[in-house]
Amino acid sequence: MELDPADMGKVVNRLKRAQGQLSGVLRMLEEGKDCADVVTQLSAVSKALDRAGFAIIASGMRQCLVESDGEETLDVKRLEKLFLSLA
Repeated sequence: MELDPADMGKVVNRLKRAQGQLSGVLRMLEEGKDCADVVTQLSAVSKALDRAGFAIIASGMRQCLVESDGEETLDVKRLEKLFLSLA
């Protein structure tokens, strides 16, 4: 499953934002910030990573479906494993 570079631009931006959020979480921990604030930011990082993962899988699925020439190229077990890895 190859990824469409056009789709990956948005994913890369999302991952860069998540990277910044994660740096913020580390900084908050080092500064002894409130637990609830840290957990809230950590939750935001987690959601951003999940969404990036789902976007990557969706892009790959779309390519499998569009480029199919009548043969079954969609590996359902592989996609199921990818989805479950994000669960």
